Amino acid sequence: MTRLQLINRVRPLKKETPLLPKIRLNFAFTAIIITGLLVLIPLVYAQTPDFEELLVEIDNRSNFTGDFSATFTLESKDPDEGTETNQVRFFRRDDEDKFLLLILKPETQLGQGYLNIEDGLWFYDPESRQFTYTSLSESFEGSDANNDDFGASNLAPDYDVALATEDTLGNFDVWILELEAINDEVTYPFLTIWVTREQGLVLKSEEYSLTKRLLRTSFYPSYAKVGESFIADRMIFVDALLEGKMTEVNITEITTAEIPNNVFTKAYVERVNR
Repeated sequence: MTRLQLINRVRPLKKETPLLPKIRLNFAFTAIIITGLLVLIPLVYAQTPDFEELLVEIDNRSNFTGDFSATFTLESKDPDEGTETNQVRFFRRDDEDKFLLLILKPETQLGQGYLNIEDGLWFYDPESRQFTYTSLSESFEGSDANNDDFGASNLAPDYDVALATEDTLGNFDVWILELEAINDEVTYPFLTIWVTREQGLVLKSEEYSLTKRLLRTSFYPSYAKVGESFIADRMIFVDALLEGKMTEVNITEITTAEIPNNVFTKAYVERVNR
C-alpha cells in the first residue's frame, strides 16, 4: 500500500466520534511500517547486482592489463581414440586481443602454432611452412577445448543476461546466469554459467547450440591469483555428445613478464621453427 492509497482510504471523522484516536493510532502505525519498508527496499536491491555489470566484472577479473604467458598441459580422453597429451607454450596480450600457442608435445607436432592477431586466427605447420586461416570456435587439436578457450574473456560484449537465479554449487554461493549471444561470432549461442557471489569467478559453464542442445560442460575448479587478475589454472571440458570424452587442462609456469612485440607476428612463429 502506497502513502497515496493510505491517505485516500482514511476519511475525516467528526470530532465527537470516539473512534478517532484509534484511527489516528492505526494511521501512525501504518505509516511507520511503510517508512520501514521504504528503508529496507534499497537494502534488498543492494544485495542483487546489476547482472550486465557482473559480466563486465567477470571479464575484468579474468583478463590482464599487461602480458601473460604460461605452459598448458592438455590430457584428452576419448573412448575410441584413447588418451593423448599435448603441451603448449602460451603467450597472451589481452589489451590487443592477441595470443600465440606453440606446441611442444607430442614431438610429431613440435613447432606447430596458433597465432591470433588482428586479421584472425592462423595455424602454422612447420613442415609445409604455411599459415592456414582457422576459426576460434574450432576444437584445439581434436580435444574438447576450443581455440577461443585460450583467449581473453568477452562475456560482456558478446552476451545478454536472459535469466538470473540464486543457488549453491558445492560450498559456494553462486549466481546462475542464462546468457544469450548478441552476435553470431561466438562459439556457443547460449550459455549457462555458475558464478561465485563473493568473487565473481565462473565455476561451471554449460554450452548450448542454436537449438539449445547441450554440447559441452566446462568446470573451473581451481584459480590462481596473478596480480589483480584470476586465471583458471585447471579446466575440465566434458563432451556432452560422446560419453566418456573429455579434456583436462592444467596451467603452470605462469608469469606476467612483458612479452616482446615481435612474438605476436607470423615472422616470429616461422623463426622459432628454424
